Amino acid sequence: MLAMLLGAAIPVHVASAASGAVPTADAAQIARGAYLAKAADCAGCHTAAPHAKPAGGALIPGVPFAGGLGMASPFGTIYSSNITPDPQAGIGRYNYDDFARALRDGVAPRGKRLYPAMPYPSFARIDDDDMHALYAYFMHGVTPVATPATPTRLPFPFNQRWALMFWDWAFAPTGPFKADARHDAQWNRGAYLVQSLGHCGACHTPRGPAYEERGYTEASLLYLTGGTNDHWFAPNLSGDEGSGLGRISASDVAAFLKHGHGGGLVTFGSMVQVVEDSTQYLNDADLIAIASYLKNLPPRAPNAHFDPRSSAAQQSAQALATGDVERPGAGIYATYCARCHQSTGAGVPQKYPRLAGNPAVLAPQTVSLVRLLVEGGASPNTVDGPDSRKMPPFADKLNNSEIAHVLTFVRSAWGNAAEPVTAHDVSAVRSAIHK
Repeated sequence: MLAMLLGAAIPVHVASAASGAVPTADAAQIARGAYLAKAADCAGCHTAAPHAKPAGGALIPGVPFAGGLGMASPFGTIYSSNITPDPQAGIGRYNYDDFARALRDGVAPRGKRLYPAMPYPSFARIDDDDMHALYAYFMHGVTPVATPATPTRLPFPFNQRWALMFWDWAFAPTGPFKADARHDAQWNRGAYLVQSLGHCGACHTPRGPAYEERGYTEASLLYLTGGTNDHWFAPNLSGDEGSGLGRISASDVAAFLKHGHGGGLVTFGSMVQVVEDSTQYLNDADLIAIASYLKNLPPRAPNAHFDPRSSAAQQSAQALATGDVERPGAGIYATYCARCHQSTGAGVPQKYPRLAGNPAVLAPQTVSLVRLLVEGGASPNTVDGPDSRKMPPFADKLNNSEIAHVLTFVRSAWGNAAEPVTAHDVSAVRSAIHK
């Protein structure tokens, strides 16, 4: 599709003396590289956050691919690099082998090792054809930006990049993706996108004490079972019926990735940017392939459950419908939440998410729920999806105990059955995000 928009193939010379270099790149290859860069969400990490003018006024967006986005890690803030083809500030002097080694091995020219905030353990699975297309795009389809990105300066001993060779040896997988003959082409396409370009495990797989992902394929019992990053919990993507995708159809998963809405669920937190910058641009075949692969994952890391026919479900719905809100948190919900999310917890399709049976509500980690209530949020702006809707912040309206009460109510109403939220949980999140 992108190639058709760009027109006929126009040869473009790619200067490189490397043995693995690509001698030419045409418009179709560059367009394919642009699509793959969307799939990999390269702009999402390598574009600085919007900032205000010194004298105030509207926010100025970051320059695409020029780097400078600060990413929180347990070791300090890591800033993304400039990946435009500028020869000084960016990657303009990279030959193909330099480019492929940086993406697959996490090693830049002159042996500079990259921090694993860069998902090179996933990018190691990118096949040669896709790597060549990405190289063609970044060398000939991206505007050079001469501004150096903010350098990363972690405290000792984490500033000793040479030590990352031992981390790589211990934790980083190598080798391209290999199709599994036990599954069909659609499953393998989905597995390839999820495990390589999509690097879904970077957020949705828990990390170990060395910041390593606890698995990179479905062979690991912890792969895609949920992970916390920058005070957001990326939920379980396995087939668990409670906090996973067990009750979500493949078509709803694909719609969620395309529009930020699917099956009554709405994108929130850091996933909003992923939908806006990446997954909304994937073609339908790739979206269905991703959804089919995820739906094929067995249930793992079970947590909580949802039973809309339980007596507890009926009691909570009746209490809100009749105004009997003596139950802790119910009155707060009726006052602040029911107008959008409904007294039934069903939400409003294409506007506000349902809370009844929502896997994010049933998640083992409540950091995202607390952060949403404290900071508010907005659904994504997409080309073909519904209008973005905002949720207001409640940091100045509700204290820690009130937030804990209403979230506990939500996690136990309409058939939801998840662990309660404590005032200490809320205090810890608010302290971490300085709210």
